[in-house]
Parts: sequence; structure tokens; C-alpha cells
Amino acid sequence: MNAKKQIEQKTQNTPTVRASISFPPDVYETLEVIAKEKKVSVAWVVRDAAEKYIAERWPLFAKSSE
Repeated sequence: MNAKKQIEQKTQNTPTVRASISFPPDVYETLEVIAKEKKVSVAWVVRDAAEKYIAERWPLFAKSSE
């Protein structure tokens, strides 16, 4: 299953909170390249990175794999 379908299934019934984040242009360009390579949105890349950061830094708060 590709990454896009996985995230669609994972978030279908999950409540979300909208956040506005500013990035330096070079960081955003890198995020766009990663998103294009993975065929997902920049938002998906940022969410994925945030989840991995939390899992690494605070394992007890990590989301369980469904």
C-alpha cells in the first residue's frame, strides 16, 4: 500500500487540529522535494516527521501503529 493510501486510512475518523507553520524557503523546498518523491503532500511529510520526533523523544507518547 502506498504512503498516500495509508495516511488516508489512518486519518479518516481521527479528529485533527489545524496549525499554521512558517519555514525558511530552503527548508520548505526540501519538504516539497520529499513530498514529490513520496507522492504525498507537504503536510503529510510534516506530520510524519512530527510523529517520528515524538516517538523518538518521548516514546510513551508515541502513536501506536494501527
